[in-house]
Amino acid sequence: MVVQVNTRELVLQTLLEINKEGQYGHIAIRNTLEKYQYLEKQERAFITRVCEGTQENQIKIDYMINQFSKIKVEKMKPVIREILRSSVYQMFFMDSIPDNAVCDEAVKLTRKKGFYNLTGFINGVLRQMARRRKSIVFPEKSNEKEYLSIEYSVPEWMAEKFLKQFGFEKTEKILASFMQERPLTVRIRKSEINKEEVLESLKSEGIQVEKAPYLENAYYLSGYDYLPALEAFRAGKIQVQDVSSMLVAEIAGIKAGDFVVDLCAAPGGKTLAVADKLNGTGKVSSRDVSQKKVELIQENVTRMGFHNIEASVKDATVFDSSIMDQADVVIADVPCSGLGVIGRKKDIKYNMTLEKIKSLVPLQREILEKAACYVKPGGVLIYSTCTITKEENTGNIAWFISNYPYKLESIEPYICEELHCKTTKDGYLQMLPGIHKSDGFFMARLRRVE
Repeated sequence: MVVQVNTRELVLQTLLEINKEGQYGHIAIRNTLEKYQYLEKQERAFITRVCEGTQENQIKIDYMINQFSKIKVEKMKPVIREILRSSVYQMFFMDSIPDNAVCDEAVKLTRKKGFYNLTGFINGVLRQMARRRKSIVFPEKSNEKEYLSIEYSVPEWMAEKFLKQFGFEKTEKILASFMQERPLTVRIRKSEINKEEVLESLKSEGIQVEKAPYLENAYYLSGYDYLPALEAFRAGKIQVQDVSSMLVAEIAGIKAGDFVVDLCAAPGGKTLAVADKLNGTGKVSSRDVSQKKVELIQENVTRMGFHNIEASVKDATVFDSSIMDQADVVIADVPCSGLGVIGRKKDIKYNMTLEKIKSLVPLQREILEKAACYVKPGGVLIYSTCTITKEENTGNIAWFISNYPYKLESIEPYICEELHCKTTKDGYLQMLPGIHKSDGFFMARLRRVE
């Protein structure tokens, strides 16, 4: 007998895990869906949509609630705060649910959670918002920083930073892109796999398959319920990876027999792409700082069936003399602020700060210092991040080449013409969401010259 569950209660539980307990949003949602796999596809879609949407629009939602509530959002009890936020999301950002139904369900859930004395408060705020929705005031576009912050639910410091770096028009495109639905992107394995058979397998399971840009084996998938249930995934024929991340393995220029070191590898997307290019030759030393992260890599390696990958727990900031001057290619995809992947990981914009970004730069440089020693003379170092800040990207590269015997080398031979720009000949590419058809990502190719 299947126990009936209240999907709104699951939404509340998930949002509390994110905002009260500090769980990563995508992980909290995934855990909920895995725990309640027996739910109908429509119910699972509702949970995902409301959790992601509430989190994505949180600053805007709070701004709206504060115009109707005497108690400001930050002063509310966590349960009440999340019930209000998710209810406002359903009322103002979803068309399929009547306002009355949202209000009624919110009151029931408030009562069920034991807050009997606050049912009137919840009911009053929500019904007043429903009646007076046209009276809600938002910042004028002329007030650029506040407008961008509220309209696209980003902290004011982030809006200000982007404005200084990119200007208003480009910043708005980037922030608008963060709000757009992102299809799942996969890379179809090349070695020992017939691509057409993989595509047919996916379509036979009712999956919508669409070609992704920039790379021949990159595709968008939609219409699936549970990815690990797909035969192509279970058999190691596809790997989830954004095209921007796939490009790192492309610009590395991997050759048969290469020894490649991937320093901060989890969950293993770049490691697997490199192994695929090696086609059974060479070796990939895939490393990350914790056992948990290495287990994620190993899980993917096992599923994909590669035998030329060695996954191990290694701290990239600690020098490893055993590989000094040994690697043909070192990939340093360093820990970063993650501001390029906010579209996929909504909680980044609430958890990152200017101070954290500043503290990351010394860490990134420490890893680069170690990476510089592992590349053999004439070998290649690939530096990459999933962020779009100057200090973490071009700033670090300028520092690195002024202190170490490396030079930037054109990446144009390795990427499609559509991506060629004024910097790709110089050896690096900054991909921007809303400008490029991908996440925000930085990559640079450096050749050791001594």
